[in-house]
Amino acid sequence: MEEKQTIPKTQKQEEEENWGSKAWKLLTKVREKAPLIQCITNYVSMDIMANTLLASGASPAMLHSINEISDFTPHVHALCINIGTLSPDWLPSMKSSATLATQLNIPWVLDPVAVSASDFRLKACLQLVGLKPVVIRGNASEILALSTASVGSDKGVDSSQKSTDVVEVAKSLAQASGAVVAVSGAVDIITDGKRVVGVHNGVPMMQRITATGCAVTALIAAFLAADPLRPFEATASALSIFGVAGEIGMDLAKGPASLRMHLIDSLHGLDQKSVFSGVNITSMP
Repeated sequence: MEEKQTIPKTQKQEEEENWGSKAWKLLTKVREKAPLIQCITNYVSMDIMANTLLASGASPAMLHSINEISDFTPHVHALCINIGTLSPDWLPSMKSSATLATQLNIPWVLDPVAVSASDFRLKACLQLVGLKPVVIRGNASEILALSTASVGSDKGVDSSQKSTDVVEVAKSLAQASGAVVAVSGAVDIITDGKRVVGVHNGVPMMQRITATGCAVTALIAAFLAADPLRPFEATASALSIFGVAGEIGMDLAKGPASLRMHLIDSLHGLDQKSVFSGVNITSMP
């Protein structure tokens, strides 16, 4: 009987197959560690961000008062800053928390929501980028505007660009800022300025639920807390895990409202088999 020849796997194939294992290990760490994640975020997203963190096993703290920052921020495991409903009253809290986090080596994530909507918003974001976020996550239009520091007429929090169209822009921003940059889209792009991967998880209906992008930014913070030394892997894994939960939830959903519920339930109930078979992350040129 003739023996079958085994074709050796390429390094790229092995890396892509290993992403499921990486994502599962990180999710398991989040569940075991229950990291405390401080979120200075917008009014629209607070509920779904907190519930996403709880469903993943993390502990959310929606704390933004400047009077509490110096006492509280030093004790968190990660920080998430989202400028969705930015105001002059909240910006000092954001800058103070980000400064403390950087000084104390606490990983923090910036979500530059609608960064080009106003000069005030753009300048605030540029100041926050200067405070060294570990990860910056936004849609393609937001990343483009932040990278070029231009005020334009993008559609608020919606993107008029495809994530795959701004890969080089994202790489440049990562190199300039020192942050891992994640670009959300039909394919999520993650880069540290050299490596680039694409996350092919999620369903279009997730775009019909307000603040899902904000929620996944908070999840990135939780994964960073689980493994602060590997922000590239933590970011890609969090985006993929959230997308897998959305795919499972979509099988049970009838529309955006029920998908929101089933997405959170699915994130809570993810098991090793679902993660290993569902995670779809590929290397990109």
